[in-house]
Amino acid sequence: MKKIFFKIMASAAMSMAAFMLLSCDNSDNNMTDMPVQRTITFENVVSPKDFVQSGSFQGTGTPPIIMPGQSTSIKFSAGKTQALMFATMYGASKDWFFASQQPGIKLFDGNGNAITGDVSSSVLLWDNGTKDNVTGQPESKSIAQVPNVNASQLMKLNLAYDDVTSEFTLTITNTSGGTANQTPFSPGVWAVSNYNGTQLLNSAPFFTPNALSNPEITDIAQMGDISKMMTKLNANTGIMTGLSPALVVIYRGDKNPIYELGKADSGMGLKNIAQFGNVTQLQASLKSLPNVKGVYVAGNAPVPPGNKISTNFSADSGDKIAYATMFGFSNDWFYANEQSIEAGTKGDLTSKTMLFDSGTGIDQYPGAGNHQALFGGTPQSENKVISKVGTVYPVPVVQNVIKVTVN
Repeated sequence: MKKIFFKIMASAAMSMAAFMLLSCDNSDNNMTDMPVQRTITFENVVSPKDFVQSGSFQGTGTPPIIMPGQSTSIKFSAGKTQALMFATMYGASKDWFFASQQPGIKLFDGNGNAITGDVSSSVLLWDNGTKDNVTGQPESKSIAQVPNVNASQLMKLNLAYDDVTSEFTLTITNTSGGTANQTPFSPGVWAVSNYNGTQLLNSAPFFTPNALSNPEITDIAQMGDISKMMTKLNANTGIMTGLSPALVVIYRGDKNPIYELGKADSGMGLKNIAQFGNVTQLQASLKSLPNVKGVYVAGNAPVPPGNKISTNFSADSGDKIAYATMFGFSNDWFYANEQSIEAGTKGDLTSKTMLFDSGTGIDQYPGAGNHQALFGGTPQSENKVISKVGTVYPVPVVQNVIKVTVN
């Protein structure tokens, strides 16, 4: 009787253990199948620089000064509101230099049309205030215009413009020969200030009128030495950008529904993100696809440096995530994940992110192209396949512009 009792108890225990194991398995499966809730964040980590472009110019001789009758040219890009600042020494002086009014030579008129032709009236002659004009002895006066000298009679400035590239060419000609103020020009420097959508980052490049000078412009005004100024410009020149609201999609399958590398834009709305930062059309298009399980938008306005946007999303096991946001200071570029990403992934996704050219608009210098949305423009149409942005422009590496994380 005892044996029968023990057999029954053993059998019951085994059944109970099997039931518990089965319950645990079912519980684990249920946990696995439960949707995950995540938050994806896009942060603009650009370090803004004062100038989008800068450089130097000089004559062709030895030393490389620009003698009367000689010319030199500068090529640069710009959009509405931007200006060109330059400086070069009036060589036959103790501490005079040529430059325009701040923030530089005006490049577009009130209707947004490029200014071309003779702009010599923009140049002025300045006294740096660091040397007596007769004795050459050191002094400490504010920078002021040189009286009774018409700088435009000594220097001719001519602007040409290429609308497709938004590139200007400024030709500087020394016309001082035969005048009472005949002089060579020293090597010079130039810069175009960055524009953030509302204002120039540096509205007084190189110097401040009616204030004491600085070491960089002093070296130009006294010796025609541009080395200090070029060091400062190089350290403060670089491409910056805002980001647009970001589109986030949860989907199934192997094909990223936002874009396909090496193929033309599908016409579903990626062009509107890449050119204008508008996610509306692509958002609606993606919602109609059978393999798309959810479409989300992070942010509702441009994202300047130092700011971030985020959105929550829900995904099941086996789902994937894709995203896109505009490189705001471009004609048609966008950031997106290059690699396939499981939707349940947590952590930093920046290394999986790449900058792409949508192939729908002709490129111009980032942050200095008049057809860019930054300046209220519309890109000139082109029809190329989607590709990675190359090295034509000195664009900062991805991790120095955008940070993408999931928590």
